[in-house]
Amino acid sequence: MEYVYAALLLHKLQKDINEDNLKTVVSASGADVNEAQVKSLVAALADVDIDEAVKAAPVAVAAAAPAAEEAAPEEPKEEEKKDEGKDEEAAMEGLSSLFG
Repeated sequence: MEYVYAALLLHKLQKDINEDNLKTVVSASGADVNEAQVKSLVAALADVDIDEAVKAAPVAVAAAAPAAEEAAPEEPKEEEKKDEGKDEEAAMEGLSSLFG
């Protein structure tokens, strides 16, 4: 992920996104540089319009938000609530037996 952040930083500063610049930014962050990942990212970004990709990103995130709401857990059923009450009662009985 640090490689993608480095590429975005270089793009924002209007610097070339090449292997040397990526290595410099990643190493300045304190992370170890993986040559294969640097080469792979530079090759992957060669034909990408980063401005367009950044503009499209919020749309994808906003579209995912309703799906996340639909996947939210439902309220516990009455039966589950009753079981919780029984567990609490059993715990209290066990606790009271410790103190006589």
